[in-house]
Amino acid sequence: MRQTLTAAEADDIAAVAEALADAARAATLLHFRTGIAADSKDADRFDPVTEADRLAEARMRAVLARLRPDDAILGEELGAKRGTSGLTWVLDPIDGTRAYLAGAPTWGVLIAVADADGPFYGVIDQPFIGERFRGGLGRAEVSGPTGTHPLRARAARPLDAAILLSTFPEVGTGDERAAFHRLAAQVRLTRYGLDCYAYALVAAGQVDLVVEAGLAPYDVAAPIAVIEAAGGIVTDWRGRPARGGGRVLAAANAAVHAAALAVLAAAPEPG
Repeated sequence: MRQTLTAAEADDIAAVAEALADAARAATLLHFRTGIAADSKDADRFDPVTEADRLAEARMRAVLARLRPDDAILGEELGAKRGTSGLTWVLDPIDGTRAYLAGAPTWGVLIAVADADGPFYGVIDQPFIGERFRGGLGRAEVSGPTGTHPLRARAARPLDAAILLSTFPEVGTGDERAAFHRLAAQVRLTRYGLDCYAYALVAAGQVDLVVEAGLAPYDVAAPIAVIEAAGGIVTDWRGRPARGGGRVLAAANAAVHAAALAVLAAAPEPG
């Protein structure tokens, strides 16, 4: 479907994505650093959700009901809504709720538009910093405190000069964790805890790799669109499409992607 979009249709999709990001930005900032309470979505481990998560998604859905009522929606907190247009908006109202609860400005709002072939436009928004990363439909840019600038992923450099990011040191299963740490031992610098902001930094040319496991589609749809628009690559740990989530490897370029893939592919497939 993306190949059949007119310029006016592409502009409309981008404009609606801006409206969604604006709505979520206001909703999330309303509660940020206020001591907001959190429930856990998992009885066995702390998987937090807050009033801010639900409010931000509800406000984005209200915008879509008004501006794009025929499109489908897949949201982290409020589930799926069927559509008739062939397009799906994939929404994560707060990616990094743990960081949000801690008052750290590394969470973000994720918005993507996908067709049958996957996400083709995405926004990664960090409301508190005021940075918005956009990618797809001929766009690759970030706007923020220093103005608006093009996004371009970093050029190739050896793996032992690379910077690797991930949200948790304890990545996925035992086998996945072992593969990740084999890769971490070969790069120059590994940092943790940045959630979706890590993917934005790949698109911005600041880091070389993000590696994670156990992700959902709404965790990766926007990062895929933004990173690919900036010239990077996002796949699973076997080099296959990552739009369904699971194991994700985001790379700044083909060379560092291949080098990381050679290490990660040793991890057995999930049972």
